[in-house]
Amino acid sequence: MNRNRIHYSWIILLITFFSIIVAGIVRSSSGVFIDPFENEFGWDRSVISLAFAIGLFLYGISGPFMAALIEVLGVKKVMVLSMATLLIGTLLTFIMQESWQLIIIWGIIIGLGSGVFLTVLSPYVANRWFEKKRGLALGILTASTATGQLLLLPILAIIINQSSWRWAIVLITTLSAMMLVIILLFMKNSPHDIGILSYGLDTEKQDPLKEQKKNPIALAFNGLFEAVKVKEFWLLAGSFFICGLSTSGLIGTHFISYCISYGIPLVAAASLLSFMGVFDLIGTTLSGWLSDLFDNRWLLFWYYGLRGASLILLPFALADGSYALLLVFSVFYGLDWIATVPPTIGISRQIFGIEKSGIVYGWIFASHQLGAAVAAYGGGIIYKVFNSYTWAFFLAGIFCLLASLFVIVIKKQAPQERMLKTTLKA
Repeated sequence: MNRNRIHYSWIILLITFFSIIVAGIVRSSSGVFIDPFENEFGWDRSVISLAFAIGLFLYGISGPFMAALIEVLGVKKVMVLSMATLLIGTLLTFIMQESWQLIIIWGIIIGLGSGVFLTVLSPYVANRWFEKKRGLALGILTASTATGQLLLLPILAIIINQSSWRWAIVLITTLSAMMLVIILLFMKNSPHDIGILSYGLDTEKQDPLKEQKKNPIALAFNGLFEAVKVKEFWLLAGSFFICGLSTSGLIGTHFISYCISYGIPLVAAASLLSFMGVFDLIGTTLSGWLSDLFDNRWLLFWYYGLRGASLILLPFALADGSYALLLVFSVFYGLDWIATVPPTIGISRQIFGIEKSGIVYGWIFASHQLGAAVAAYGGGIIYKVFNSYTWAFFLAGIFCLLASLFVIVIKKQAPQERMLKTTLKA
């Protein structure tokens, strides 16, 4: 392309960024719908939490299969199918009347529809479209996973307060439809589609893209069978289980309800979550940049440790009724919301190689969403038993401190060294 024109990799990054934002707001909007659904339909909170927990688990477990499906069908087709599925799910929400319908729509349809956007799409685009500034690109895309959804939550909360939850669904349905059109018109599968190389790739080097024609299910499970032989996979999966438990599962699903239980209005609670989103954009983008410069294990150690400390302090801030303390919590937690993703992907790529890391990371992210599902459902159960979320947040903080120990024992290795040893042993 002409040197004076923007490299199309940045256009792809922009499309992916907003696609993830839309998928994220659809998935995370569950936090503002718990109370309205409970009030209008009379459903038990644990049942509503179960539906959202199933969605969190399904979009996580679909990650490795989505990664394999991208290798077979191409990223554009998978994005189109997934965004269309999200659109169908939001439309069906208007006609649901029973709790089992909530489970099918928000648990299965929206859970699977959001899978590719919130799991493997960011590392796929960063790895395939960027040779240089890959860490920065990954940080930006990872930040969009939480930032967009958090920024829009106050808007949804205001709509629910002033009108009804149905008009909030209208907003996210419209955004899904708009994004579907943009993907259809402008998304590309690879740099080869438009006759260019990945951003920063030397013309004398060979572009590492390789097409796969195998069964995507077989590809996904083959990646898992190789990964489970490696100790570092279990350490990363364990720490990411705790990551999901302490973010989208607990904060994303129950933070607003936790604030409401202390008398904080819905819009104010959603605004605090939105405030986290501003700092998430800063923290996660910075984390992507730092992951290119520093030992990713130590980055993860500090991220999990600081997150654990903030979660343990949150109940005290709420009990004190201090908005100042809650703002401080929102800043520190926001900076660390998903800052763990770039270094986790970096370690995965270092151990398993660029070609296999996509599917392997998909399985690692599946454990993330398993943790999220446990927290989403478990938080509802803890509230039902104790009539409070306090123990849920205390336990999440303790688990984060444990995760910081998981990541620090991972041995620093040269790229693919571990996979080479495993292959030789086999």
